[in-house]
Amino acid sequence: MMNIILFGPPGSGKGTQSIKVAEKYGLVHISTGDIFRRELKEKTPLGIKAQGYMEKGELVPDELLIDILRSEMEKHVNPEGFIFDGFPRTIPQAEDLDKLMPELHAEITNVLALEVNDQEVISRLLKRAELEGRSDDNEEVISNRLNVYKTQTRPLINYYDEKGLFAGINGVGSIEDIFTNLCNVIEA
Repeated sequence: MMNIILFGPPGSGKGTQSIKVAEKYGLVHISTGDIFRRELKEKTPLGIKAQGYMEKGELVPDELLIDILRSEMEKHVNPEGFIFDGFPRTIPQAEDLDKLMPELHAEITNVLALEVNDQEVISRLLKRAELEGRSDDNEEVISNRLNVYKTQTRPLINYYDEKGLFAGINGVGSIEDIFTNLCNVIEA
């Protein structure tokens, strides 16, 4: 079973690349952001609870995330594996995932990060805000999300590198070139 974590700063292309990787390798795509947006749209209690955090560019509490993740993973019987799109985002979440995976008779096989500079991220997110009308993509929230990424998510690089699972991928270029680079690392 192949289980991949793909992370990077907001707007780095995680969603696009995760979907492509999931399709190529027959993996279940799990995006906590998509799950929360679905919950928001359906106005579930979880969605309403998460909305307050997301509107400020803050992370949703870990207990809530792990419960959602377990529930989402258990919906799939005998999957080829999972690709986690933007999760974990903090060391405590990574530790929680390390505990959850064996419970589901699985383990993480690759941890990949799309590396994109701040100016590119800001440009991409402002363009996305125009195209998709996403209220969480404005300059103040983008700046906060980048700061959260740098202080809370970037430490995952060392965490997974020490386990021999981490690889950084240049996240600037064509979608196809980035995808090819991801596949080369996955298959290495």
